[in-house]
Amino acid sequence: MKAISNGISSIEKTLAVILMFAMAVIVTMAVCFRYILNSPLSWAGEIAVFLLIWISFFGGSLGLKYKSQAAVTILLDYVPAKVKRFILILGHIIMLLFLVLLIYYSVNWILSPSVAFQKSTALLIPMWIPYLAVPLGLSFAGIHLLSNLFELIKGGEGQ
Repeated sequence: MKAISNGISSIEKTLAVILMFAMAVIVTMAVCFRYILNSPLSWAGEIAVFLLIWISFFGGSLGLKYKSQAAVTILLDYVPAKVKRFILILGHIIMLLFLVLLIYYSVNWILSPSVAFQKSTALLIPMWIPYLAVPLGLSFAGIHLLSNLFELIKGGEGQ
């Protein structure tokens, strides 16, 4: 499971870098076209938002992989190691159940007729493409979380 998680994270990192670079170029172009050439790009804002959504879900997934999300650990700092491990395992299971629920509803949402046939305003691309970031990012997060859970269960050092 760790190998799958590592493979996905390398893909996520590569895509995140490409998407961030693309977003920076597009926003820079939009500013130049608007204020230097006085001819704004109608599609730039929309695509920048779509890229930011994809980057956010990839980043959130990577945050779970590397355990860099915000956490209140005052309780974990004062309990014995076995209790700490139990609490961490329970927390991972609860997060996984929540992710499964979110993935289920996000897939149903994308497959619904109101989204499946919806087009974006400026680019006229199907809206399921930008919305696909939600279940895909959450699925990647679930895989990373599952990998961390297996490591915790095997007795690896948890955070």
